[in-house]
Amino acid sequence: MKNSSFRFSVSALILLLCLVFSCEQQAEEMEVEEKAEVDLELDKIPQVVMDALKARFPEAEIHKWTKEKEGDIVVYDIEFKQQDRTFEADIKEDGTIHNWEKEIAAEDLPDAAMKAVEMKYPTSTIQEIMEITAVSEGKEALEGYEVVLETADKKEVEVTVAPDGGILEDSGEEK
Repeated sequence: MKNSSFRFSVSALILLLCLVFSCEQQAEEMEVEEKAEVDLELDKIPQVVMDALKARFPEAEIHKWTKEKEGDIVVYDIEFKQQDRTFEADIKEDGTIHNWEKEIAAEDLPDAAMKAVEMKYPTSTIQEIMEITAVSEGKEALEGYEVVLETADKKEVEVTVAPDGGILEDSGEEK
Protein backbone atom coordinates (compact mmCIF):
# COMPACT_ATOMS: atom_id res chain seq x y z
CA MET A 1 0.00 0.00 0.00
CA LYS A 2 2.85 2.36 0.89
CA ASN A 3 4.54 1.55 -2.40
CA SER A 4 1.46 2.41 -4.50
CA SER A 5 1.00 5.75 -2.64
CA PHE A 6 4.62 6.55 -3.33
CA ARG A 7 4.17 5.74 -7.06
CA PHE A 8 1.03 7.89 -7.17
CA SER A 9 2.88 10.80 -5.52
CA VAL A 10 5.83 10.50 -7.91
CA SER A 11 3.49 10.31 -10.91
CA ALA A 12 1.57 13.37 -9.71
CA LEU A 13 4.83 15.25 -9.16
CA ILE A 14 6.10 14.36 -12.64
CA LEU A 15 2.77 15.43 -14.17
CA LEU A 16 2.88 18.72 -12.27
CA LEU A 17 6.47 19.40 -13.38
CA CYS A 18 5.54 18.68 -17.01
CA LEU A 19 2.59 21.08 -16.77
CA VAL A 20 4.74 23.85 -15.25
CA PHE A 21 7.47 23.34 -17.86
CA SER A 22 4.91 23.40 -20.67
CA CYS A 23 3.37 26.66 -19.39
CA GLU A 24 6.81 28.27 -19.06
CA GLN A 25 7.72 27.21 -22.60
CA GLN A 26 4.45 28.63 -23.97
CA ALA A 27 5.07 31.90 -22.12
CA GLU A 28 8.59 32.11 -23.59
CA GLU A 29 7.25 31.43 -27.10
CA MET A 30 4.62 34.17 -26.70
CA GLU A 31 7.32 36.56 -25.48
CA VAL A 32 9.44 35.81 -28.57
CA GLU A 33 6.40 36.39 -30.85
CA GLU A 34 5.61 39.70 -29.13
CA LYS A 35 9.25 40.79 -29.45
CA ALA A 36 9.17 39.96 -33.18
CA GLU A 37 6.08 42.15 -33.59
CA VAL A 38 7.75 45.00 -31.70
CA ASP A 39 11.07 44.66 -33.57
CA LEU A 40 10.32 46.51 -36.79
CA GLU A 41 13.83 46.00 -38.14
CA LEU A 42 14.04 49.69 -39.01
CA ASP A 43 17.71 49.20 -39.85
CA LYS A 44 16.54 47.43 -43.03
CA ILE A 45 14.98 50.65 -44.34
CA PRO A 46 17.61 52.57 -46.39
CA GLN A 47 18.91 55.70 -44.67
CA VAL A 48 17.89 57.88 -47.62
CA VAL A 49 14.26 56.68 -47.15
CA MET A 50 14.37 57.35 -43.40
CA ASP A 51 15.88 60.79 -44.02
CA ALA A 52 13.04 61.65 -46.43
CA LEU A 53 10.43 60.47 -43.93
CA LYS A 54 11.95 62.42 -41.04
CA ALA A 55 12.40 65.56 -43.17
CA ARG A 56 8.69 65.65 -44.02
CA PHE A 57 7.36 64.05 -40.79
CA PRO A 58 9.87 64.84 -38.03
CA GLU A 59 7.81 63.26 -35.24
CA ALA A 60 6.94 60.05 -37.12
CA GLU A 61 6.66 56.96 -34.91
CA ILE A 62 6.75 53.99 -37.28
CA HIS A 63 4.33 51.15 -36.55
CA LYS A 64 4.67 49.05 -39.69
CA TRP A 65 6.52 49.09 -42.99
CA THR A 66 6.76 46.97 -46.10
CA LYS A 67 9.00 46.96 -49.13
CA GLU A 68 7.01 46.64 -52.34
CA LYS A 69 7.74 46.62 -56.03
CA GLU A 70 5.49 48.71 -58.27
CA GLY A 71 6.58 47.92 -61.81
CA ASP A 72 10.32 48.57 -61.86
CA ILE A 73 10.24 50.87 -58.82
CA VAL A 74 10.91 49.76 -55.23
CA VAL A 75 8.68 51.60 -52.75
CA TYR A 76 8.74 51.56 -48.96
CA ASP A 77 5.20 51.76 -47.59
CA ILE A 78 5.56 53.15 -44.07
CA GLU A 79 2.68 53.40 -41.60
CA PHE A 80 3.23 55.72 -38.66
CA LYS A 81 1.70 58.08 -36.14
CA GLN A 82 2.51 61.72 -35.69
CA GLN A 83 0.80 63.90 -33.11
CA ASP A 84 -1.77 61.14 -32.40
CA ARG A 85 -2.79 60.93 -36.05
CA THR A 86 -2.36 57.95 -38.37
CA PHE A 87 -0.28 58.49 -41.52
CA GLU A 88 1.11 56.38 -44.33
CA ALA A 89 3.85 57.34 -46.78
CA ASP A 90 5.08 55.67 -49.96
CA ILE A 91 8.76 56.52 -50.41
CA LYS A 92 10.84 55.32 -53.35
CA GLU A 93 14.18 53.67 -52.60
CA ASP A 94 15.98 56.82 -53.80
CA GLY A 95 14.27 58.83 -51.04
CA THR A 96 11.61 60.49 -53.21
CA ILE A 97 8.21 60.68 -51.53
CA HIS A 98 5.65 59.36 -54.00
CA ASN A 99 2.57 60.12 -51.90
CA TRP A 100 1.36 60.23 -48.32
CA GLU A 101 -1.94 59.78 -46.54
CA LYS A 102 -3.34 61.35 -43.39
CA GLU A 103 -6.31 60.06 -41.40
CA ILE A 104 -9.21 62.52 -41.26
CA ALA A 105 -12.61 62.57 -39.58
CA ALA A 106 -15.79 61.92 -41.59
CA GLU A 107 -16.90 65.54 -41.14
CA ASP A 108 -13.70 66.65 -42.92
CA LEU A 109 -14.54 64.67 -46.07
CA PRO A 110 -15.88 67.07 -48.76
CA ASP A 111 -19.64 66.82 -49.34
CA ALA A 112 -19.25 65.69 -52.95
CA ALA A 113 -16.94 62.84 -51.91
CA MET A 114 -19.22 61.79 -49.04
CA LYS A 115 -22.30 61.78 -51.31
CA ALA A 116 -20.49 59.65 -53.90
CA VAL A 117 -19.55 57.07 -51.26
CA GLU A 118 -23.06 57.08 -49.75
CA MET A 119 -24.67 56.61 -53.18
CA LYS A 120 -22.34 53.75 -54.06
CA TYR A 121 -22.62 52.01 -50.66
CA PRO A 122 -25.77 53.34 -48.95
CA THR A 123 -25.93 50.77 -46.14
CA SER A 124 -22.23 50.72 -45.30
CA THR A 125 -20.36 52.06 -42.28
CA ILE A 126 -17.21 54.15 -42.63
CA GLN A 127 -14.25 52.55 -40.83
CA GLU A 128 -11.45 54.92 -41.87
CA ILE A 129 -10.81 57.89 -44.15
CA MET A 130 -7.35 58.82 -45.38
CA GLU A 131 -6.66 62.05 -47.28
CA ILE A 132 -4.22 61.26 -50.11
CA THR A 133 -1.57 63.80 -51.08
CA ALA A 134 0.41 63.13 -54.26
CA VAL A 135 3.96 64.43 -54.54
CA SER A 136 5.37 65.28 -57.95
CA GLU A 137 8.66 67.09 -58.50
CA GLY A 138 8.64 68.13 -54.84
CA LYS A 139 5.17 69.69 -55.04
CA GLU A 140 2.29 68.34 -52.98
CA ALA A 141 -1.29 68.24 -54.26
CA LEU A 142 -4.49 66.76 -52.88
CA GLU A 143 -5.24 63.64 -54.92
CA GLY A 144 -8.32 62.27 -53.20
CA TYR A 145 -9.60 60.22 -50.30
CA GLU A 146 -9.26 56.55 -49.46
CA VAL A 147 -12.43 55.46 -47.64
CA VAL A 148 -12.56 52.06 -45.94
CA LEU A 149 -16.10 50.80 -45.44
CA GLU A 150 -17.84 47.83 -43.89
CA THR A 151 -20.79 46.80 -46.04
CA ALA A 152 -24.10 45.49 -44.71
CA ASP A 153 -22.88 41.93 -45.36
CA LYS A 154 -19.74 42.61 -43.24
CA LYS A 155 -17.28 42.85 -46.15
CA GLU A 156 -14.51 45.42 -46.18
CA VAL A 157 -14.43 47.68 -49.21
CA GLU A 158 -11.92 50.39 -50.06
CA VAL A 159 -13.06 53.26 -52.27
CA THR A 160 -10.77 56.02 -53.55
CA VAL A 161 -12.74 59.12 -54.38
CA ALA A 162 -11.69 62.46 -55.86
CA PRO A 163 -12.52 65.70 -54.02
CA ASP A 164 -15.25 66.39 -56.63
CA GLY A 165 -16.90 63.02 -55.92
CA GLY A 166 -15.55 61.01 -58.84
CA ILE A 167 -14.83 57.38 -57.95
CA LEU A 168 -11.17 56.72 -58.83
CA GLU A 169 -10.91 53.16 -57.54
CA ASP A 170 -13.30 50.68 -55.90
CA SER A 171 -12.22 47.34 -54.44
CA GLY A 172 -15.87 46.28 -54.23
CA GLU A 173 -16.48 46.41 -57.97
CA GLU A 174 -16.50 43.13 -59.85
CA LYS A 175 -13.80 42.85 -62.46
